[in-house]
Amino acid sequence: MECPHLNSSVCIAPDSSRFPSGSPSSWCCSVCRSNKSPWVCLTCSSVHCGRYVNGHAKKHFEDTQSPASNHKKSEKNEKEKPQHAVCMDCSSYSTYCYRCDDFVVNDTKLGMVQKVREHLQNLENSAFAVDRHRKRKLLESSSLNSKLLKDNGGASALCATGLRNLGNTCFMNAILQSLSNIQQFCCYFKELPAVELRSGKTAGRRMYHTRSQGDTSVSLVEEFRKTLCSLWQGSQTAFSPESLFYVIWKIMPNFRGYQQQDAHEFMRYLLDHLHLELQGDCNGVSRSTIPPDGVMLSAGGKCCINGTSTVVTAIFGGVLQNEVNCLICGTESRKFDPFLDLSLDIPSQFRNKRTKNQESGLICTLRDCLRSFTDLEELDETELYMCHKCKKRQKSTKKFWIQKLPKVLCLHLKRFHWTAYLRNKVDTYVEFPLRGLDMKCYLLEPENSGPESCLYDLAAVVVHHGSGVGSGHYTAYATHEGRWFHFNDSTVTLTDEDTVVKAKAYILFYVERQTKSGTDAKL
Repeated sequence: MECPHLNSSVCIAPDSSRFPSGSPSSWCCSVCRSNKSPWVCLTCSSVHCGRYVNGHAKKHFEDTQSPASNHKKSEKNEKEKPQHAVCMDCSSYSTYCYRCDDFVVNDTKLGMVQKVREHLQNLENSAFAVDRHRKRKLLESSSLNSKLLKDNGGASALCATGLRNLGNTCFMNAILQSLSNIQQFCCYFKELPAVELRSGKTAGRRMYHTRSQGDTSVSLVEEFRKTLCSLWQGSQTAFSPESLFYVIWKIMPNFRGYQQQDAHEFMRYLLDHLHLELQGDCNGVSRSTIPPDGVMLSAGGKCCINGTSTVVTAIFGGVLQNEVNCLICGTESRKFDPFLDLSLDIPSQFRNKRTKNQESGLICTLRDCLRSFTDLEELDETELYMCHKCKKRQKSTKKFWIQKLPKVLCLHLKRFHWTAYLRNKVDTYVEFPLRGLDMKCYLLEPENSGPESCLYDLAAVVVHHGSGVGSGHYTAYATHEGRWFHFNDSTVTLTDEDTVVKAKAYILFYVERQTKSGTDAKL
């Protein structure tokens, strides 16, 4: 939206000499000294934290509107309308008006907002250059195999970029960091051409999405692409994904607000909507084209056999065969169920096993969970099968086979379950391999698979810390160029394999091991 305060070209005249030193993205709030989400006031040049940290930027605005804030005000001035207070995010350089309660895209007649933006960008670039020079000198004074790489900082960590927490958005950050380290998937989006959504008055200027814009003005694919491009560049310590988050608010109502959300549920919604937008079909009606692999995603969020394939289904899409047998007449029913991920129960006999080092009892492994998923089971009374031969619901057995394995196997461990009154968490430690997960024994026709086509290596792990789905915190581990990193919102640190395997995984991303003949295969 456009702020009338800016159009009137009144007091937008920040004094750059009052700006703090160093990188703007790491400036500290003048009240609480927090360096999370700093905002600079374009009227008085003061720096305060955002409303989802301690809210001092908003309080600064409220104080300036209070007559008590200036004892010399006359009664006439006290009756005037509250002034607009425009501030700028020191990380993304977007501008926000507290009086309008929205992000704004216009500028003053003299272009003062753009001048401030360019000044902050120059300060950021200068600070980064100084920091890069300092770290280069530090590296020259130490050997390549020094302890520096293991001490949460070293040379290879320079390329990693964290994601700022916008207010309980760790669930989103963990998924985005995981997907950014799945190379085939990430590279596809990074190589897409930019989509220009600007027209009219905003033509030729950088676009900042606002809550007042219509749904037709946003593109999830474009904002997702921008976010992925901002990661692994080493140009900043943390990136603020607020533009992507606002698009998510517009097209995914379930994730509006700042409550803690389920990372797995978010991942499914994200992949579903990316798929639909890539299909070029906003209404969710399937196209008539049938892809070579025959896998697509419907508007309801489930894969379909017929339809248009996208990078989402080409990378994550697999197919299950669901076999149901009537225990009365022996009739067998087979159905194909495409999937983007597999949700695995943790077997009940392991649910008291909390740590890997606990001595009593056996350790639950990922194979135990996969075996429980694919084992023959008898359906209970609430899931009676409608037998077409018996013409009524009968007791039956069910078994899953994997008919087609995906390029990236996403395994979701069902750690949250409902009781009579609340949703509890299964805190069991599940042992999982870093390399060589063999899925051949779960295939419907294993004889048709090559010796290495069923082997998978771990690419990323999402971990939930805490006791409940509505609380706690999400982080992610991911491997990049042979090294493991821990992503904790804006903080990225190097870690090792021993730390990764001890994590209580919630979502595991396994990448198909490429054979020599398949390394050049394209999507």
